[in-house]
Amino acid sequence: MKRQRLLSGLSLAALALVLSGCANQAAYFDYAPLRAAHPASILVLPPVNRSPDVNATYAMLAQMTYPLAEAGYYVVPVALMDHAFKENGVQNAAETQALAPPKLREIFGADAALYTEITEYGARYQVISSETAVAARTKLVDLRTGAILWSGSARASSAENRNNNTGGGLAGLLVTALVEQVVNNLADNSYTYAGIASKRLLLPGTNGQILFGPYSPRYEQAKP
Repeated sequence: MKRQRLLSGLSLAALALVLSGCANQAAYFDYAPLRAAHPASILVLPPVNRSPDVNATYAMLAQMTYPLAEAGYYVVPVALMDHAFKENGVQNAAETQALAPPKLREIFGADAALYTEITEYGARYQVISSETAVAARTKLVDLRTGAILWSGSARASSAENRNNNTGGGLAGLLVTALVEQVVNNLADNSYTYAGIASKRLLLPGTNGQILFGPYSPRYEQAKP
């Protein structure tokens, strides 16, 4: 009986490993389009803001060029891009992202453009909890062909390292929520979490993240 149970346990463990391996294999990101295009310069378009905070677009845009530059890409300066758009009557993020890729390449000479959508930005309050969160999804589009080379998403939140100890009961939770709301009102940390989300989104290193660019010493040396 003990041997049968042992064999049964080993079989279940082996099955779990196989399923886990299949899941990891299925989740592996296909970098073939990005490797084939090997873009060297990227135009970071103003993100389209789906959150209620009007500051989200430029707060996120200001943080996105740094990780891309660190990853080894030339990034079109944001000030130059913003001035060019406004001089040509393009006033908001939706309008910039609606322009045809060949037109963007003609204006800025970049190999690819980053199209981003902000899905969360700012503080969110609930009865027994609150958090400041920033979330975005993006795609890298080849301006020469219009093909999507890479896509990703990321989120950063003040609740990530929160102590989940509920020993104080409901009263303790309510007090904690009240303190968090006061703190979030006094100090808006959304910009900080926009920076964290941008790094998670655009710094290479793990499967699913963008690859190192041609100006990085790690270009094509390692495969995530």
